[in-house]
Amino acid sequence: MNARVEYFQVKPDSLHQYLEQLLGSGGRMQMAYAWFPQPGVAEVRYLAAPGAGQPLQVWQCPTTHGHLPSLALRAPLLGWYEREMQDLYGLTFDGHPEPYPLIVDGAARGIALRRVEGPPDPSLRAPLVLPEVRDPQVQLLSFGPVRADVMESAQFLFFYLGEAIMHYQPRLFFKHRGMETCFEGTDPLVGCVLAERVSGVGSVAHGLAYCQAVEDAADCVVPRRARQLRVLLAELERLYNHLHYFGALADATTLKVGQAEGRLLEEKIKQLAGRLSGQRFMRNVLMPGGLRRDIVLPADLPDTLSRLRDEVESYLVQLERTTSYLDRLITTGVLTREVAFDQGATGPVERASGLDRDMRRDHPYAAYADLPVAVPLAEEGDAYARARVRTAEVRVSFDLIELLLPQVQPGEIRTTCAVRPSSCGLGWVESSRGSLYYAVHIDAQGRLARVKIKSPSFSNWRAFPFTVHGSNMMDYAINEASFGLTIAGCDR
Repeated sequence: MNARVEYFQVKPDSLHQYLEQLLGSGGRMQMAYAWFPQPGVAEVRYLAAPGAGQPLQVWQCPTTHGHLPSLALRAPLLGWYEREMQDLYGLTFDGHPEPYPLIVDGAARGIALRRVEGPPDPSLRAPLVLPEVRDPQVQLLSFGPVRADVMESAQFLFFYLGEAIMHYQPRLFFKHRGMETCFEGTDPLVGCVLAERVSGVGSVAHGLAYCQAVEDAADCVVPRRARQLRVLLAELERLYNHLHYFGALADATTLKVGQAEGRLLEEKIKQLAGRLSGQRFMRNVLMPGGLRRDIVLPADLPDTLSRLRDEVESYLVQLERTTSYLDRLITTGVLTREVAFDQGATGPVERASGLDRDMRRDHPYAAYADLPVAVPLAEEGDAYARARVRTAEVRVSFDLIELLLPQVQPGEIRTTCAVRPSSCGLGWVESSRGSLYYAVHIDAQGRLARVKIKSPSFSNWRAFPFTVHGSNMMDYAINEASFGLTIAGCDR
């Protein structure tokens, strides 16, 4: 079992005590999920992060006839996780401040994965709760779930007066794809193929987090070369995602040339990734225990990266010098430090609000322990701060690759990963959008019994509405673009 993770047996009536101790020491919850060690008997596992350099904690809590006390009032970020377990597993969290469904029409569509013994709580079928509006001048705009272009399915409800947004409520989770269920019964050594397809733009991040969870369950030590090449793949994925982000942000601020150049640079990084791995999204390279195949680093790779870096730097400098771009970002969509912490914001979003967290540095994996990972921060919490953090992260990624390449030496690329029956493991990655976790449970036959995915956008969507209330309609698209959100990781 991973020494960087501590497991605790916690009784339901002790949950609040554990939570207060965590919050009092500056720690934060990360996620919660349910699994069934026995048919009809549910256990909820809570993942807590006490602080940088300290082992992560997993609290194993049995339910009492499918009931547990809600922790959402003290740790609001757990609110969605508890509602997800209510919708999909039939659990009840007593005292939940928002007990209505999270998964759209989940119960009506019969998508519950497992039910605890006994009848479901009728309150779980309550309709969506909307604010009561008494002023006839306040208008309701329902946008989505079908949206133009290739946007993912989501419905956004705006209560607005003139251009001012009085209240905003997103409705996600329209497409329950059953991704977590697809893993069940699968050989752990081939599950990476599924993980890489949970969110296309995060194929490496999802695949790597999954592999590390299985390796944790197998107590497997990955060869040094494989760990180094994993870092290379992960940083290339970060680069093309951040460049896509700047293209989208330029588009939202009506800079069409800036949009085109951002997408062109994104494509150049993808083409380099395809040249190295055989696939632009770098799929089918990772596997538990290392890599499926070696990656041959061409002699001209440092020069190629240097030229790309110059092009990217010129692009980012031009954006910074564009007054109309800056005017639309500064003071737009402010996310305070307190709200970012309480609602579970992660990645560049939380770091732009002054929260100094990065899994690569705080809980290093792959070969990051051998590299100096700089963590850019900002304090303002607005759209411009989020863009500045990503700008700095692009430079950090180029720095890390430049430092990494001379260290990569010939060697083994994989080792045997013998998964132990009736074991479990936890893996994590600092993706381009923030912390990504995979928890795996292995059954007595050595196959996957449960896989839990915590995606960064699941966390950032929770925080995003707090930046929309009280803003205006003209800034909404810019604000949303500045968060860099996806929905695929939520509609799992």
